[in-house]
Amino acid sequence: MLPEIISNKIVSREQALHPLNIWKFRNEQIVFTNGCFDILHRGHLEYLFQAAALGHRLIVGLNSDESVRRLKGPTRPVNNIDDRAFALASLRCTDLIVPFGEDTPLELLEFLQPDILVKGGDYSIESIVGAKEILSRGGRVEVLSFTDGYSTTSLIDKMKKG
Repeated sequence: MLPEIISNKIVSREQALHPLNIWKFRNEQIVFTNGCFDILHRGHLEYLFQAAALGHRLIVGLNSDESVRRLKGPTRPVNNIDDRAFALASLRCTDLIVPFGEDTPLELLEFLQPDILVKGGDYSIESIVGAKEILSRGGRVEVLSFTDGYSTTSLIDKMKKG
């Protein structure tokens, strides 16, 4: 059984509405990012802490196992959705973890309507799914730089080599 402080952070998109409405009522800036977060590493952690620092609350859209397989291939994810959500929810910088099954977070973004959308440095604002929608509502889109030398793929390759 998960500690309540962690299990309360892992919610469906519908369950996210209650805290989201409270935060919006308080005029708190809602930051959203998304990803697979398969093997949580320093690069992910630095990225998430930087994203959280851009506002008051950080929501992480987490790809389902099926969507990770479609995006990354049949051997991924290494960690299942429950384990990935638990790891993310254990971080002080995250406020909600919302799993989604689509290949992109567009539907989730349109449902949650965050103030700030954040992605990693391999994106340009023009290529970020949902950027146009966030900007059209007066929100912000931020691209954060990567921490050099850290990626899930490189970790998997290193483990294969022994």
